[in-house]
Amino acid sequence: MKNEKKVKSVSGYVYLAFALFLTVLMIGGFVLTKGNPLFLVLIPLIIFIARGFFIVNPNISKVLVLFGAYKRTVKVNGFFWANPFYSKQKFSLRARNFDSERVKVNDKIGNPIMINVILVWKVNDTFKAAFDVDKYDEFVRVQTDAAVRKLAGSYSYDSFDDAQSEITLRSGMDEVNEALEFELTELLNMAGIEVMEARIDYLAYATEIASSMLKRQQAVAIVAARKKIVEGAVGMVEDALQRLSDDKIIDFDEDKKATMISNLLVVLCGDKEVTPVINSGTLHS
Repeated sequence: MKNEKKVKSVSGYVYLAFALFLTVLMIGGFVLTKGNPLFLVLIPLIIFIARGFFIVNPNISKVLVLFGAYKRTVKVNGFFWANPFYSKQKFSLRARNFDSERVKVNDKIGNPIMINVILVWKVNDTFKAAFDVDKYDEFVRVQTDAAVRKLAGSYSYDSFDDAQSEITLRSGMDEVNEALEFELTELLNMAGIEVMEARIDYLAYATEIASSMLKRQQAVAIVAARKKIVEGAVGMVEDALQRLSDDKIIDFDEDKKATMISNLLVVLCGDKEVTPVINSGTLHS
């Protein structure tokens, strides 16, 4: 495989001065000799020289090809002259944004999700972009879609178990974006494309399961909250029994202790405010 050749071309101003000299010589000779057609022979030569001029603007390059043979790439800005038989293909070296379409894919555990990514890229190797792929911008689009589908199938959308340390699309965004950028760099390198940034722009469950998954997330959140409440309530009950015992405020037998624990847990873990019931008799009444 060939590589890009970056060779500076001849300054166009030198050949521009030469073309102007030939033009003045032709006109002057034609006038002084009163229409001698011999000087008109210079016209094809002037036209031939003029066809070799080209301009390279900032962040633009020109790929020069002679009868199907790649010669070089000019990336230096300025006014240049090259063999007029060279074909000059223009390539932009500017950074470009590609916002992929939202596609429906299955995540690692088979849930349908909607996802799209934003890719910032630019042409780095003009030889590969010109000759190793057909329509490099279309190549970028297709390979990005393929990378998105592969990425979605490698991770779950979300984890419903706090104990799991698995990276997911929703919670491990930094790691997922790094994996996406690495994958796209590997895929687009053969086209001479440099990946500057790749990140997920939109991520959601597909419409048909969005409502069910929302209920599941709410249930998981409720269970997690209840677990924390119970853990806190148990600790408070332990502290209360320990304080009552240490300060010798009251002695509990096992039945009384069980009753008190039950009542405290009801108070601390209930969804609604507890309505107290005043016992006007003894504890045994």
